Amino acid sequence: MQIARPDSAVEKILPGVADFLDSQLTMVIGDQKVAGESGQTFPVFNPATGQKLADVPSGTAQDVDKAVTAAQAALNGEWSNMLPADRQRMMLKLADLIEANGEELAQLETLNNGKSVMMSRLIEVGASADYIRYMAGWATKIEGSTIDVSIPVPPGAKYQAYTRKEPVGVVGAITPWNFPLNMAVWKIAPALACGCTVVIKPAEETPLTTIRFVELCLEAGLPAGVVNVITGSGAEAGAALTAHPGVNKLTFTGSTETGKIIGVQAMQDMKRVTLELGGKAPMVMFDDMDMDQLGIAAGIGALFNTGQTCCAGTRIYAQKGIYDKVCDFLGGMVGSLPMGSGLDPVNQINPMVSAKHQNHVKSCIARGVEQGAKPMLNAGDYDGEGFFVKPEIFTDVDQKMSIMQDEVFGPVLTITPFEDPDDAIAMANDTRYGLGASIWTTNLNTMHRYVPQIEAGTVWVNAHNLPDQNMPFGGYKQSGVGREHGRAALDNYLETKSVCIALG
Repeated sequence: MQIARPDSAVEKILPGVADFLDSQLTMVIGDQKVAGESGQTFPVFNPATGQKLADVPSGTAQDVDKAVTAAQAALNGEWSNMLPADRQRMMLKLADLIEANGEELAQLETLNNGKSVMMSRLIEVGASADYIRYMAGWATKIEGSTIDVSIPVPPGAKYQAYTRKEPVGVVGAITPWNFPLNMAVWKIAPALACGCTVVIKPAEETPLTTIRFVELCLEAGLPAGVVNVITGSGAEAGAALTAHPGVNKLTFTGSTETGKIIGVQAMQDMKRVTLELGGKAPMVMFDDMDMDQLGIAAGIGALFNTGQTCCAGTRIYAQKGIYDKVCDFLGGMVGSLPMGSGLDPVNQINPMVSAKHQNHVKSCIARGVEQGAKPMLNAGDYDGEGFFVKPEIFTDVDQKMSIMQDEVFGPVLTITPFEDPDDAIAMANDTRYGLGASIWTTNLNTMHRYVPQIEAGTVWVNAHNLPDQNMPFGGYKQSGVGREHGRAALDNYLETKSVCIALG
């Protein structure tokens, strides 16, 4: 079913969604739907209710091996012999299929992840289809270059040299739970454009839309084994995929701690690797900022996806001339946001993805209070069903506090005053992370002076948390290695081969 109006509530789950959840869910290896070697399953839940949605196969190392073998066979077979224009056409058809099944995918995402169905429609479905189309265009534009060389031997010899760009091979992709379908597309689309094959392991909390997406890959005509999905735990399926000798390149989005483990394994095997990891983004607000933008700063910059976003601007630094106004506005706004199921877009605070993550966010709030930060909202615990956490804002914070240094990944903000802009930038950089940041000012000189001083892969000005498919995205410091989006993303999936020809 074509996608519904983004801001419309889901009155009834579509029959196709109900049928999918009631079916025996499987992994996809080659062109086969498989239950897995062990026959074991694990449950996935609806975060808004805490109730089980479905059981999903618990993949093993044996399943990973079969998927990698299928990906290798596809790489060496029909897929590698396909014209770039043919890959492009298949990718465009896949984008059309995502839109044709858009409402089912959006509802499934909201049921499994908990997020607003508006975001599921606009980002998980709409932006994913657009991203595939964007990357499909690159399939026919991959190019090398000719090189003038100065090889002096033997005397008088002439040489011609050029470079070829070739697919890196089998890609092992591990994706997070906060944007399940969209992050899968971020990995798979550029890999397909470059002629690679993929084995993807989604987060165990949110595998449902990835399973359905890989089924759509087969419907789009992608040859068997080009895209495979293994569901299961990170400790078993994820570790097996990371260590498999048949995987040529690893791409991971998730926590910095897990990323380090994957990075170590990649270096041991000399696999190519890209890592998009954690963040602790600052928003630096100067006295001259347009105060009408505070709502955008909080809603999109800080609380987008209920704060479950790597670039969430949860550390707010407000210059003293506007500090009180910022506190008053954000206290009133954040404290009044409707909370509830993502099936109704009116609700702007949705559940945490799992009971485990709910407990993590609650423990971060408790630790902030213990360390002396002042809770502005005194929200207390949520007493209904589901994995909800009431938003909280802290003032009287110190840079050394855990809520200033550690990733909360929930609806928890801090507001810190500053007088000297140089001090604000120093505090903004005072973290091991460097994924995103923003400056809010109407002064062009202020913008040009301080943007180069911020240690982050993306710096927005008078905006925050707004990626684009043509704008490289990635982190400084412990926020990752490599870049996604745009031409930069293609380099993650290509090897450069130099060719040197001696001329007679």
